Amino acid sequence: MPARKSSRSKRPKTLDPELKKRISGTLRRLKKHYGDVECALIHDSPFQLLTATILSAQCTDERVNATTPTLFEKYPTPEKLAAAKLSAVEKIVKTLGFFRSKAKNITGMAKALMKDHDGEVPRTLEELVALPGVGRKTANVVLGTAFGIPSGVVVDTHVKRISNLLGLTTSKNPEIIERDLMALLPESEWIMYSHRLIHHGRQICIARRPQCRECPLLTYCPRVGLDPLE
Repeated sequence: MPARKSSRSKRPKTLDPELKKRISGTLRRLKKHYGDVECALIHDSPFQLLTATILSAQCTDERVNATTPTLFEKYPTPEKLAAAKLSAVEKIVKTLGFFRSKAKNITGMAKALMKDHDGEVPRTLEELVALPGVGRKTANVVLGTAFGIPSGVVVDTHVKRISNLLGLTTSKNPEIIERDLMALLPESEWIMYSHRLIHHGRQICIARRPQCRECPLLTYCPRVGLDPLE
């Protein structure tokens, strides 16, 4: 039987020296400025992180964090959530967008964990994306944050926008952006790059009013698509 090909993007054998310098400097500045930042979704277990990440689709982390304490108090484990009435779960997550489909997804996810994984969150991308409500982005969040497994690069709105500004991709498609970043960044940086860039997007590189003059990345950022600094 032929060996299975890896789905991971491979780094080019040689990078343009200027691009290599910008990437190295950007990663170094991000680390210095933000350190080892944590996921913004509050959780105490891989199951809670998986649940919160499913709920965070098209919704702010702040709103999810305001909702999950009640949810996790009542349903702290996959077993309890799997046995919950859908209407009861809907009532708790009603303040979140698309709450009906999200309630269905998290209860379905819990049932799948109980049925196929003995109540444990799996540690492979393939098994995670097979769960209800779990796409590649959610799987990458869980694998990277809960287990320290660099399965890919999480591409949210901040990572998408700032990676384009940095000239690391020209795409608006999250899947293509992820492939571009996986090909350019060292695997050891995949997890923290996303965490740090999300914090950077919230604190300094704000979409409607980027604080470029105060930005620690300014030396290495070509500011693609922005007007020149006066």
